[in-house]
Order: sequence, then structure tokens, then C-alpha cells
Amino acid sequence: MSQGSPGDWAPLDPTPGPPASPNPFVHELHLSRLQRVKFCLLGALLAPIRVLLAFIVLFLLWPFAWLQVAGLSEEQLQEPITGWRKTVCHNGVLGLSRLLFFLLGFLRIRVRGQRASRLQAPVLVAAPHSTFFDPIVLLPCDLPKVVSRAENLSVPVIGALLRFNQAILVSRHDPASRRRVVEEVRRRATSGGKWPQVLFFPEGTCSNKKALLKFKPGAFIAGVPVQPVLIRYPNSLDTTSWAWRGPGVLKVLWLTASQPCSIVDVEFLPVYHPSPEESRDPTLYANNVQRVMAQALGIPATECEFVGSLPVIVVGRLKVALEPQLWELGKVLRKAGLSAGYVDAGAEPGRSRMISQEEFARQLQLSDPQTVAGAFGYFQQGLVDFRDVALALAALDGGRSLEELTRLAFELFAEEQAEGPNRLLYKDGFSTILHLLLGSPHPAATALHAELCQAGSSQGLSLCQFQNFSLHDPLYGKLFSTYLRPPHTSRGTSQTPNASSPGNPTALANGTVQAPKQKGD
Repeated sequence: MSQGSPGDWAPLDPTPGPPASPNPFVHELHLSRLQRVKFCLLGALLAPIRVLLAFIVLFLLWPFAWLQVAGLSEEQLQEPITGWRKTVCHNGVLGLSRLLFFLLGFLRIRVRGQRASRLQAPVLVAAPHSTFFDPIVLLPCDLPKVVSRAENLSVPVIGALLRFNQAILVSRHDPASRRRVVEEVRRRATSGGKWPQVLFFPEGTCSNKKALLKFKPGAFIAGVPVQPVLIRYPNSLDTTSWAWRGPGVLKVLWLTASQPCSIVDVEFLPVYHPSPEESRDPTLYANNVQRVMAQALGIPATECEFVGSLPVIVVGRLKVALEPQLWELGKVLRKAGLSAGYVDAGAEPGRSRMISQEEFARQLQLSDPQTVAGAFGYFQQGLVDFRDVALALAALDGGRSLEELTRLAFELFAEEQAEGPNRLLYKDGFSTILHLLLGSPHPAATALHAELCQAGSSQGLSLCQFQNFSLHDPLYGKLFSTYLRPPHTSRGTSQTPNASSPGNPTALANGTVQAPKQKGD
């Protein structure tokens, strides 16, 4: 992807600096006319046969996976499986898995470097994680244990394979689950070679291989040595990447199965032994391993990560959503024919007023249940502070200047002081504003608020201080002025937002707005 293309981004730094790093969340697949004809022909011949045979092999894996754990109690499954179950079932699953990927077109797995023993490196960390084909790395690693969502246990065949693998399961709905996972990872990693190695994809989600996402600390909590594993797909056309913005599952599967041959390179780097400081600080350990792997790959190591369901990038002290979530709300409301500009009159400055979904629908004069649910879901479930609604709609209106919008935000969320006539914006109101307008997680905004307040003697910001931050700060002022640009050229005329729209941090490279490429370039 060339400099200035729709997938480029850089932190909003007004000073000259290095070229923008590629946006790891966007994958654009451009096919020439000849390539499209080729994929149509090969897709009609190869893809259906390959996918059908691969699914047959996938279901053949189930008896081997079931046999290994059949008749074992939960207590027995807390220890590594040995004996005939290990020998027969492990080799059967390993052989059939290689056949499955071979049938999908991965004819060669090229391995470089030497895999460390479980005593040398109890944990393997693989990156970049770019596709649902990445489990192919399990084969040269001799099927190490993995970490997976507990919900995957209910998926046919996949659930059986996870039980076979004795995977470490984490539930997103159980707050105590992450603590148990940490304890289980530490128990296995410090078992002195009793357990097989544990494999992590520390990025936690898929990217386009152009940059490494921020590593999550789970693989590094035990403080034991890890072996980095690099995954490359050195094919002339990248059909495997499955990023947040790009081809979907079926298209990626069809295009990859249509390739005559797909190649995978797996490289084992030297074992990384943590320093005493890294052993005590999993985040420091993760960041340093990320840099080592990025250097070996020749790509940037970034602070990009997923928070909730959206990717975020780092701008100064803030984490900012890659695309304004307000745009999604705006599309829902414009489709319903609602003008966003009149609603803020119902919000009382400085006073919280919680409303239900029914009150929300009445206030906005919405009758369609689907539209109501879509618009209300932007905020949260249960009750919503109407000030949140007022500010979001005011930002979507497009009829206010940035100065007027920031003044309205301050008036809505600033609080009266116990002494003195002035009102101040405290950390809760400040973080709410930044979450609504920029998609910033509350902890990052709260930390920034504390930093801004250090210059003064109070724990809150005055209107002047808040507007100096949002309008005139060299870094954050640029962020507000570009990110909050409405996603339509004129009022009432919608424009589909994308990753290269001017109101998006990804469209900025070294402080300048890049023009998006035209189709066909």
C-alpha cells in the first residue's frame, strides 16, 4: 500500500517525521482484469472441490479428538494426557490437519529456525495474526496448547478439537474468568516441562500484516522465557488477510482456495529470556518482545489495539477509535429522517437526567423499533443520561462550529463548585465527552484529565482550559478539528464513511490530510 493511500495513518504529530505507518486494520485487495478472470476460472474449478474435501477432513478429525478425552473426568483433564491416547490421537489429528490445509491450497510450509523445547521456552508467541488460516502454525509447533474463547466449545467439531487440545478457555461474560486463565497459564508455564508449550497470538485479533498490533500481556504474565514465531504468507497476491475492514470470511476462503498454490513461512526466532524488570512487568515484557518481532519482520510495532468492538489508535495520551462511532449513529438517524440539531434543548446543563429506551424514542420522535434499538444501542443498555444524547446529536448536526460544540459540551457536563461562581469540568464529565466524541476509553481520558489539571490548583478544568485543550493544543486541537468533521458534504446529504475520510485520524499523515485514491488506481 503506497504512502497516502486510504489505508495509511500516523499519529497526529504536526512536526515533520518519518513516513506514516500502514493502517493494520484495513486490507484492500485490488485485482486486475486478468486476475479477476483467472480467479473466476480457478474458483469455479478448484475452490468448490477444495473446500468440500477440506470440510470432509475437518469432520474426520472429530473421532480422533473425541477419542482422546472420552471417559476422562474433569480432574483427569487437569493433567496432560499421556499413553496410547496421546500417541494415537495426537498423530491422527496432526496428520489430518496437515491434509486439511494441503487441500485448501497450502502445499508448502517452509520452516526456518529451530523450535525450542518446552523446558527452554514454555510459551510460544506467534505474529502477525492476520487470518483464520493462522492455526496452520500449530503444525510445525507440534500442536501446542492454545487459549480460546469458552463460547467456541459449542461450535461443532471446533469444540471437540479444543477439548482434545486441553485448551485454556476464557469467557468474556465471566469477570473471574481472566483471573483463572492467568493462574492456569502460570501453572502450565512453570510446570518444568510437564505440560506441552502454550501458543499465544498476543495481538488478540487479525491485522493486514503491515504492522504489529499492541501485544496483550497474557502470554507474558508468567515471566518465563518465550519463543517468538513469525508467520509469513509470501504469495504474489495477498488473499489470506482478514482484517477489520476488508474482504469477509467467504471471499477470503474462496480466493485462497482458488490460488494454485499458497505458501506459508514459519520462522522460529531465538528464545527471549526476560530481564528481572520484564518478569515483574508483563506489559514491559510484551512491548519488548513486540519490538523484537517487528524488527525481524521489517514492519512497525504500533500501539493499535481493539477496545470492545472497535480498533483504536494512540494519539498523544489518548486512545482514539479508528472511525467515529458517531457516524454509525448518524446513519441510523438520517435514515429515519431525523434532524440532529434540535434535541439538545431538552438537556439541562450540569444535571444528569436518565432516560429509558422508551423515553429516548419519544424524545427523538422515533417509532420504528429497529431504528430505536440501533440508535439507543450506541450509548448503552438500560438507562442513558440525556446529556450524552444531546452532545452526540449536536456533534452530528454539522451546523455548529467547533468552538460552539466544545462550549456546549462544557456546559452540559461541567459542575458547580462548592465555593465560587465558576463551573468546572471534572474527570467524569471530561472522560464522558471524549468517549462520546472521540471514542476514547474512559481510563485513558481520566489519566489525561489528571495531567491537564496538574498545571492548576483545582481538580477540574475551566471553560478556558477545556477549549485551550480542544481548540488550540498543537496535538489534540488538530485531532478535534479533523476527527469531528461531519461525515456529509452538506446538511441532509449523506456520505458513506470509510477509513480514509478526512474526519478520521487514519487519513492524517504527519499532520496533513491525504486525498483518497480513486477506484481503479
